[in-house]
Amino acid sequence: MSNEPSEFQLTVPDSVASDLDAVEMLRCWWSRGEPVMAIKPAFQDPRAYGGLLAIAARNIAYVYHAAKGLDEDETYRQVLSGLEAALAGPGYQTVAETKSEA
Repeated sequence: MSNEPSEFQLTVPDSVASDLDAVEMLRCWWSRGEPVMAIKPAFQDPRAYGGLLAIAARNIAYVYHAAKGLDEDETYRQVLSGLEAALAGPGYQTVAETKSEA
């Protein structure tokens, strides 16, 4: 369930929906002024998440190019700049939410 306008809602790609072995590893939201994530330790080697983040950076640049007409290479540099700033900055505290009783 989402309060977002339909043009911003994400859908499961057909290639994933048809893959019985597909694994969802990460969900991200921006909530109350900060990132919130649900992460599954899906890889044996956590360095593989670094590769996932690198691929995500390239895909983010592509999406901004396709949806907003921004220069893809410049957008990629901006994404990397934001990543570098976040790594150098104070960061965010990791807080595990407790499951609510339903």
